[in-house]
Amino acid sequence: RSGARAVVTLGPETVEGAHALLMDHDVVGYSAGAHLFDTGRRRIGVVVPGERGLDTFSAPRLAGVRAAVRGTDATVTELPLAHDEEAAASLAARWRGLGLDSVFTYNDEYAMLLMRALQDEGIRVPEETAVVGADDLMLGRLLRPRLSTVHLELPSGQELADLVDRAVQDPSASPETHKVLGAKVIRRDST
Repeated sequence: RSGARAVVTLGPETVEGAHALLMDHDVVGYSAGAHLFDTGRRRIGVVVPGERGLDTFSAPRLAGVRAAVRGTDATVTELPLAHDEEAAASLAARWRGLGLDSVFTYNDEYAMLLMRALQDEGIRVPEETAVVGADDLMLGRLLRPRLSTVHLELPSGQELADLVDRAVQDPSASPETHKVLGAKVIRRDST
C-alpha cells in the first residue's frame, strides 16, 4: 500500500488487502446461453478468440454458456476463431458439418465477422443459425439482420466514487468486494 490510503482493484478476482470490483464475465455467457436456449436453440457454438490475452474474458463466457444449459438437452461446442476474414470464412465453410443451430460470438465484432462469413456461405441468419454477440455496439444495430447482443451493465460513477470515498475515509476498514458486471440480452433480428 506504500502510503496509499486505499487500493481498489478491478478484475475477475480479489487481491488480498484491497477493495475489489469484480467483473464476472460468466454472467455474459450465461445470459447469451439462456437466451439461445429459451429461443429453442439446442446446438450452441461459442466463439473463443484466438488472440492472446482474451482468455481472461472468453473462458468465463464459455463457462457461463455451459452453466446456462447444464442439465438440459442442449450441447455446447467451443469454436476457436482468429479475428480475421479468412478464419471466419474457413469456419463458415465447415458450418453445416458442425450441425450447430446457434452461436454466441464472444462479442459484437466477432459476431459481425462470423455473420458476414455465414451469409457468404448461404447460411440464413437466424433461420438456420441464430447469432448473438456482446457489448451492444451501435454497428450491430445497423447490420441486416440487426444483431442480438448482450448489453453489459456497469456501475454508475457515483457508486464507484462512494466506494473510493468510504475506503479513503476509513482505511482500516475491511476491504469491500462488489460484483460490478451485469448482463442483459437485447433481442434483435439475428435470434
